[in-house]
Amino acid sequence: MRIGEISVGEGSPLVIICGLNVIESESAMVSMAVELQEMTARHAFPMVFKASVDKANRSSLQSYRGPGFDEGLRMLARVRGETGLALITDVHEPAQAKPAAEVVDILQVPAFLCRQTDLIRACAATGRPVNIKKGQFMVPLDAKHAVEKVHEAGDHGVMITERGNSFGYGDLVVDMRGLVQMRAFAPVCLDATHSVQARLQGNSSTGGDRAMVEPLALAGTAVGLDALFVEVHPDPPNAPCDGESQLDLEAFDRLLTRVRSVDAAVRGA
Repeated sequence: MRIGEISVGEGSPLVIICGLNVIESESAMVSMAVELQEMTARHAFPMVFKASVDKANRSSLQSYRGPGFDEGLRMLARVRGETGLALITDVHEPAQAKPAAEVVDILQVPAFLCRQTDLIRACAATGRPVNIKKGQFMVPLDAKHAVEKVHEAGDHGVMITERGNSFGYGDLVVDMRGLVQMRAFAPVCLDATHSVQARLQGNSSTGGDRAMVEPLALAGTAVGLDALFVEVHPDPPNAPCDGESQLDLEAFDRLLTRVRSVDAAVRGA
């Protein structure tokens, strides 16, 4: 499959999907996109910029959702215009697929919606590739059914993103066997950011442990990945969403150095 001009899977280079959990301001997002573009280029990774326009799945009504769907797409269009980067964002309703596809290069189906047939088919029908985040409740091999929905509705490419499976009530575990299993029927991405989330029961927001992002990213790279997903923030402790799971720019730079070494060893480069 291809994300814009970037080839994914079938022996193509490891793709880095990175950016903000959610858009906070237009200028800050453009600045972050430029910094990440320069950083991934230094490490010789193809990059897709990610930012959510509307976090419709926040736990609490008081949680920050973003600038809104229409305004967020307008801001993402500016990122494309100023950087030329390939873009990804998530959609939550079938009606959002077509307008989002006019701005971004790949549409993302959130984990909690990975079984929503109408949403998946609407995304596939736009002519854009689709990234389906495997639900925390889904067995890896069952992700094949979601992939088949894309094939039936348009098949312009589909990727599955692993983001951990529920372990008890508040923790997630990444089963590295699942990366191998799913890679048999689709390119596979590991979301090393959301996989380290941890929820305290009754809290209005999700916690996490960013110290575990690098170990998971390196382990996934060693097993074999087509893409690696990491969210980055200039000041994670003050991020309005999932700050405890995100890396700052310095930590992300170090991570890319180590991922490059592991990826080269795995591919025999």
